[in-house]
Amino acid sequence: MKEIVSTDKAPKAIGPYSQAVKAGGFLFLSGQIPLDPATGEFVAGEIREQTERVLENIAAVLAEAGVGFDAVVKTTIFLTDLANFGAVNEVYGSRFSAAPPARSTVEVKGLPRGALVEIEVLALC
Repeated sequence: MKEIVSTDKAPKAIGPYSQAVKAGGFLFLSGQIPLDPATGEFVAGEIREQTERVLENIAAVLAEAGVGFDAVVKTTIFLTDLANFGAVNEVYGSRFSAAPPARSTVEVKGLPRGALVEIEVLALC
């Protein structure tokens, strides 16, 4: 069985997908880009600001499922420019200081709405 997780404190899905799905003791979060959950608008700014907004969106979905960043076991970071890796890593590291999850980072040609970063998460629940 699966359970859909949704919160108004994170951006609404902009397509045929869920913010997150609980299944088999795991929580699968869809990739988050820097959208303001109140307006649905893209949050412009440099990579650090975009990464912080993405992590705030992830935190909201995790909280709705009753877990936090400590439950995250795997992340995938999508960047439009690997030159931004250091800045993203600094912001990301502030949320995963102890026992960080496994992670992949991939450079991609483009992301929705011109985002510089997208992060997807797999957590225990």
